[in-house]
Amino acid sequence: MPAPGDDVVTARPRRLLLLTAGSRGDLEPFVALAREAARRGHEVVLGATRSMTTGMVGEPAAEPFRVVVLDGDLGSLVARQGVSPAAALRAWRSTVHPALRALLASAVATARDVRPDVVVAHPKVLSAPLAAAVLDVPHVLVETVPALTATGAFPAAGVAARDLGRRLNRLTYRATAAAGAALGPDLRRLRVAHGLPAGALAPPAAALCPVSPVLVPRPADWPGTAHLTGPWHDDDADADVDPEVEAFLTAARAAGAPVVVAGFGSMATGPADAEARSRAVVAAARARGARLLVLTGWGGLDARAAREAAGSSGDVLVASSAPHAAVLPRADVVVHHGGAGTVHAVARAGAVSVVVPFVADQPWWARRLHDLGLSPAPLPARRLTAEGLARRLAAAPAHRRAARAAAGAMAGERGAARAVDVLEGMA
Repeated sequence: MPAPGDDVVTARPRRLLLLTAGSRGDLEPFVALAREAARRGHEVVLGATRSMTTGMVGEPAAEPFRVVVLDGDLGSLVARQGVSPAAALRAWRSTVHPALRALLASAVATARDVRPDVVVAHPKVLSAPLAAAVLDVPHVLVETVPALTATGAFPAAGVAARDLGRRLNRLTYRATAAAGAALGPDLRRLRVAHGLPAGALAPPAAALCPVSPVLVPRPADWPGTAHLTGPWHDDDADADVDPEVEAFLTAARAAGAPVVVAGFGSMATGPADAEARSRAVVAAARARGARLLVLTGWGGLDARAAREAAGSSGDVLVASSAPHAAVLPRADVVVHHGGAGTVHAVARAGAVSVVVPFVADQPWWARRLHDLGLSPAPLPARRLTAEGLARRLAAAPAHRRAARAAAGAMAGERGAARAVDVLEGMA
């Protein structure tokens, strides 16, 4: 029997519509899934908002799938005001709600245009079940973090970070199930507009969770339709590394200095916060005698402040981004926000995490990594100081053996291939 992901088509070719929304961490798994499904002979259309796809998906002619831009882009809003829930509430009526309403409608319109055999969607695309019902095709839920399929083994990611006991753990999933209640009227209007009767829509035919069982073992009380596949990622180890970054890492290793990589992805929270955070990160790394690569991302760290704090000593380099698979295995410690994609990238690289969680599921991941021995205690973003971060960097070597063991255990995971196996096995 062929192994998952072998270059054969094990089921009839299908037209798959993949729908996602959010930030880079919400897109990258879907790109990996799209490439794997297309490689195995399926026709794939990926729908995502414009800011997600810009610079993150290859040129259309180079990709084996088609990209459709969905309406309702919140990327520019995040870039302006950051990820603060309070800011999102202030902008709810003027910006957030109209954008989400446009996303819901655009997803259904895209499905009607593509006419897929299966709709595979991120939970943020709340109209995906409706789109599937309009076409009378199955839909598949993608739990990028384990937050919707209830279990007593752990609380829903994004609701609670610590284990609350089996009964209370299960109750936390009611909160995530109700998260889209504010968009209920919009979904009802869409149902009427597309001629769907009132009543419950069909449940997902399957739930795919692109999470490593090394980090989150599959709960025994999950239903058979829930699949913990392992992470979906493209190995970018051969991606081009900026020559300046390459030279910096090579020099750090030659000097025998520990290497720290720090980046907070899309966690922009305002210029003042980013400046203070950048100075603290530089000071902490310098206190430990480490070489520091700062990745500014969407603005969680400030390039100018980091360069000013670093001066001309050469022990700090600032870049906007770098390919994870090529750079993180050369780091001893990675200071990051605890997004699911970054958590997996660092764990696969065998580096120690120092997690500085901001919002949503990040405190959950931070606690899980610490409980697994892969990181020192979390340092919440609101409490980040140079002294606190320096203490965690000092504690990091004690976690190196566990981090390397986790990387070894994760090396054979082929999550995207296993996910396509599930899609191919659907009736």
